[in-house]
Amino acid sequence: MRVKLRIWRQSGPNDGSAGLRDYAVETDEHMSLLETLDVLNAELIRKGEAPVAFDHDCREGICGACSLVIDGVPHGPRGATTTCQIHMREFKDGASITLEPWRARAFPVIKDLVVDRSAFDRIISAGGYVSVRTGAAPDANAIPIGKRTAERAFDFAACIGCGACVAACPNASAMLFVGAKVAQLALLPQGQVERASRAERMVAQMDAEGFGGCSNHGECEAVCPKEISLDGIAMLNVETIRATLGA
Repeated sequence: MRVKLRIWRQSGPNDGSAGLRDYAVETDEHMSLLETLDVLNAELIRKGEAPVAFDHDCREGICGACSLVIDGVPHGPRGATTTCQIHMREFKDGASITLEPWRARAFPVIKDLVVDRSAFDRIISAGGYVSVRTGAAPDANAIPIGKRTAERAFDFAACIGCGACVAACPNASAMLFVGAKVAQLALLPQGQVERASRAERMVAQMDAEGFGGCSNHGECEAVCPKEISLDGIAMLNVETIRATLGA
């Protein structure tokens, strides 16, 4: 199959000539979108042109590095799926596919489709560590945790920090990401000691990074590849209020 890729090209953060460029590519319906980009880059290198810079790592839907906006939708047309798991059979022969980077002030473009998401790392760092002794793997029954609580904590812990929630939100809010990271520890006994200070520090860092506020559009939940629930935002609000009141 043959497709046209309209790709955002930007040589650096201050490139005033940045914009979409068109490329025609021969690909196969069984190839992933990232493999198609590999084919394009091989052609560009043969021609002596600069290849398209894009992020990727595991290509197994686990790490979240492969973050692209595909035809206006973070991670593309298939729900609960990362960019690396999008295959060309999702598109018709002759289709025009637009690829752009995340759009958020807190995620500045480094080059082409690569953005700096270290703001998320600083938010995680602000949360600190748990002070309880972990040691070796404990007995499974050493700290009893109810099945429902364990499952809810695991659901929030599934967040891979890709930033799709930020890219989809009209306010570029990171509330779903921060909510997931706060909630997963707030639900477990190991996270109780620093529970209040963790929420305060992470929210403060989120605001300092320049992310917008949540206005309940729900776009974040719709594009999350791990289907993190809006309950995470509700829990973050509760934890922030608890910390403020000293409850």
